[in-house]
Amino acid sequence: MNSCPNQKRNLQDCNCSYGACSRKGLCCECLRYHRQNREIPACFFPDESEKTYDRSITAFIRANQ
Repeated sequence: MNSCPNQKRNLQDCNCSYGACSRKGLCCECLRYHRQNREIPACFFPDESEKTYDRSITAFIRANQ
């Protein structure tokens, strides 16, 4: 995993509640990971929806209606 000069700033906006996530604050890595899995990263979800860990496109649409 690469370091990021913006990681500290990115962490201020990262609402990912998955404690074991190694990509927190590393937005490029996070986007790459979720894109490969046909998912949407936590930061696109409202906090309550994010806590379900369902990163599917369907969950994103449901949470933002």
